[in-house]
Amino acid sequence: MKINQSLPSQPRTLNIAVLPGDGIGPEIMEQALNVTNAVCKRFGHTLNYEYALVGACAIDATGEPYPTSTHALCLKSDAVLFGAIGDPKYDNNPSAKVRPEQGLLKMRKELGLFANIRPVTTFPSLIHKSPLRADLVDGADFMCIRELTGGMYFGRPQGRSEDGNTAYDTCVYTREEVERIIHLAYKYASQRKKKVTMVDKANVLASSRLWRQITQEIAPQYPDIETEYMFVDNAAMRIIQWPKSFDVLVTENLFGDILTDEASVITGSLGMLPSASIGIHTSLFEPIHGSYPQAAGKNIANPLAMILSSALMFEYAFGMLEEGALIRKAVAASMDANVVTEDIAFKEKPYSTSEVGEWIVNYISK
Repeated sequence: MKINQSLPSQPRTLNIAVLPGDGIGPEIMEQALNVTNAVCKRFGHTLNYEYALVGACAIDATGEPYPTSTHALCLKSDAVLFGAIGDPKYDNNPSAKVRPEQGLLKMRKELGLFANIRPVTTFPSLIHKSPLRADLVDGADFMCIRELTGGMYFGRPQGRSEDGNTAYDTCVYTREEVERIIHLAYKYASQRKKKVTMVDKANVLASSRLWRQITQEIAPQYPDIETEYMFVDNAAMRIIQWPKSFDVLVTENLFGDILTDEASVITGSLGMLPSASIGIHTSLFEPIHGSYPQAAGKNIANPLAMILSSALMFEYAFGMLEEGALIRKAVAASMDANVVTEDIAFKEKPYSTSEVGEWIVNYISK
């Protein structure tokens, strides 16, 4: 899938579904919307957006983590901006029948969000916060593509025995599910450094052997792109040992869930990385961090990943590369000026969530 470019001189109308979610979601979403508005004003676009509930707040209001009204709004929108979901009252209750995370899985399935795209890039001002040596991470720039609607999270049968002493999950993949995401990985690699690493566990799992077989069938269609096959345990080590060796890493749902979180840590902060979920009906853009309920309402959460998710929205949903680049430039400038929240502040006095957002809006509006 190639980013479709549009001319900046052509004003457009952007219709966005806004799902702030739980915890810090509403606070960081407010800043992302302010930035999105500023970009639209600068380039002459019209921004229309409507809010909807998802997660714990949706359960509290409707009894459902992903209400029908929320789904209807997402379907009619050009893109979805999503904050975060999760609440301790559900995390600490193993017997809860309805959970916020069920809403996320349902949303992914019903919107056909089959591919999660997570860029992993380092920021010079954050190298000192990485748990790895600077020489290992400085210049790391790769993309993780995770299959999002299949595998163990959705496979059936799934459940527990009547006596509660046995539990089971089923990992299921079809040829169609694997083919579409492998082709996507090659298309993105063709725009980058021309290397695909397919991660599986083909020495143990039948589903992984299907992934490897299909990748081997597809690879010859992209002769200018290097193909690498790697077991998931080796990939987990390589991300730490040699992160700069990757370009586009593609894998199934469960492995991708784990590896993308591991990869995000090497950059120095979970609060910096956005993601895009490419869908059949629409696409969704969200930060990779959670709802961070301990910080909710305190105006201290880092809004940069949410703001950078807006940049991805401009690029992947609307093909507006110049608009996305401006947001990235503004975020980089805020970090260079040490206008950052407490999680990434280094010696200097930290700024609040709203202050960081306001600084970036002012930068864009110059």
